[in-house]
Amino acid sequence: MKTICQKAIYALLLLMPMVVLGAAPVTGVPQKTTLLSTYQEGGWVMHILLVFSVGMVWLIIDIWMRTSSKKMTPPEDLTLARELFRAGDYVAAYQAMKGTFSPFAEVMRAGLGSVGYGKDATEEAIYNTVEKISSTLQTRINYLSVIGVCAPMIGLLGTVAGMKGAFGSLGGSGLSSGVGELAGHIGHVLVATAAGLVVAIPAFMAFYFLRNKLQGAVHHLHEVTEHLFRNAPYEYLKDADVGQEETYAAMPNWVQAPEG
Repeated sequence: MKTICQKAIYALLLLMPMVVLGAAPVTGVPQKTTLLSTYQEGGWVMHILLVFSVGMVWLIIDIWMRTSSKKMTPPEDLTLARELFRAGDYVAAYQAMKGTFSPFAEVMRAGLGSVGYGKDATEEAIYNTVEKISSTLQTRINYLSVIGVCAPMIGLLGTVAGMKGAFGSLGGSGLSSGVGELAGHIGHVLVATAAGLVVAIPAFMAFYFLRNKLQGAVHHLHEVTEHLFRNAPYEYLKDADVGQEETYAAMPNWVQAPEG
C-alpha cells in the first residue's frame, strides 16, 4: 500500500512542471495561471499525456526497484547458496532457491537443475535464464522509449487541432477580434506541444539510464552465479537429479518393462 501511494504522489509531482508552461493570455488583463487551467488549455490530448506521465512514473519506479542489487541478487539468498555449496548439499540449495522468487534464485534453480548433465549444460542453462530475465526487464524499459516517441507527437496533434479551431474562429469574426486574441489562442494550443515535451524528455532520460543500470545488474548476476558453479564437482554430480522434479519424458509405451 505504501508503494502504491508513493507512485501516485510521484505521478502528481510529475505534472507540476506543467504549471510553468501556461502563459497568461495576451489580453489587456493578465490572468492567474493554475495547473488546472493550464491542463484545460491543452485540450483533449492532455488526458492522453496524463496517462503517459503516470505510466512513465510507474515504469521508472518499478524498473528502478527491480534492477536494484538487493532485488536482483539478494544478499541473504547469495549467502545461503554459498553455505550450502560449501557443505555440498546441492539438493538443499535447490529447495532453498525454490522457496524464494528473486532473479538470482531463478538462475540458481536453472543451473542446479542441469548440473547432472555436465558443465556445458549447466552454463548454458545459466546463460539462457539470465538472458530471459534481462529480456523481460528490457521490455519494460522499452516502454519508456515508446512514451518518449509518442508523447511529442500527441502533443503536436493537439496543437494542430487547436490551431485549426483558432484560425476558424478568426475566419468567422474577421480581423475585428484583433491580433491579440489570436495570439492568445495560439498560446493556449501550444500548451499541448509543451506538455508532450515535458513527458518525453524525462522518459528518454530514464530509458537510457535504466538500460545501463539493467546491464550492470545483469552482468553482476551472471558473474556471481558463474562463480558459484565454477568449481562444482561435475564428475560426482553426473546424472544426479538435484531438482527432484517430475519428469515428462518416460520410456516409450511400446518398450516392454523387464520382467521380474
